Amino acid sequence: MAGAASPDHLFGLRYSFYVGAYQAVITGVQAIPARAALSPDALAERDSLLYRSYIAIGSHQLVIDEIGPGAATPLQAVRLLAVYLSGGAGGKESAIRKLNELLADDAVGSNPILRLVAGTVLMHERDYAGALKHTNSGGTMELLAMNVQICLQMHRSDHAEKQLRIMQQLDEDHTLTQLANAWVDLVMGGSKIQEAHLIFQDLSEKYPATCLILNGKALCLMHMGNFEDAEGLLLESLNKDAKDAETLANLVVCSLNLGKSASRYLNQLKLAHPDHILVKRMSSAEDSFDRACQAIS
Repeated sequence: MAGAASPDHLFGLRYSFYVGAYQAVITGVQAIPARAALSPDALAERDSLLYRSYIAIGSHQLVIDEIGPGAATPLQAVRLLAVYLSGGAGGKESAIRKLNELLADDAVGSNPILRLVAGTVLMHERDYAGALKHTNSGGTMELLAMNVQICLQMHRSDHAEKQLRIMQQLDEDHTLTQLANAWVDLVMGGSKIQEAHLIFQDLSEKYPATCLILNGKALCLMHMGNFEDAEGLLLESLNKDAKDAETLANLVVCSLNLGKSASRYLNQLKLAHPDHILVKRMSSAEDSFDRACQAIS
């Protein structure tokens, strides 16, 4: 009689990470029994989830300090992501150069975490075609979900729908499939907004109310013109993370639609995330206004 399958100690960590419950990942790693027999691949996945969660809460230096030069390829990639996000043009250039070296290495270049990090970095660089070059072959649900995000950023909802269909064929009920479905629905608009709202509502009943889920629900309400309820969800999200970029950006938009001052949220966004697309667009609009005033003065 075959022995019982060993428990998947990383199952809960993965799903916590997918919905943005990063502290739950960090504490969950500590809760894995010391006697748990994890394979080398599982150990690398555990540590990559742990350190990606630390990156998500802004603890870049901890990741840089703790991942040594002899670490496995996935962890080297995660360390480079921390270096890239920690700021400074020199650090960013160095991280991109080292990522390219790893990607060009036939022995490790196809590693899914490495390709995921490459896609993440190039999305930050707004080099969406370059990001897709590394993620397009898929291989994991995370890479497929990133393909959806990239295609939506490129305003190619048709390609995003194709990637979504691949995810649905693999696992229609997977949390990442549900999230990707909601992202596509939000872009499609119309009656799809209600479907997206139902997805986020379902996720909020399964998981803790994270910034990701609260922002998803708030976006749906904003699309439906319900800015007051959206503001309530966004303020709840702000209480969870006062520096969350999407929460601050959505509060700017929500406040303006409610006829309220958005300057505090915009200033917070500028301080915490000076490279955010909304900050750059607002800055560009201000520059254009100033030039127009000078032209007629």
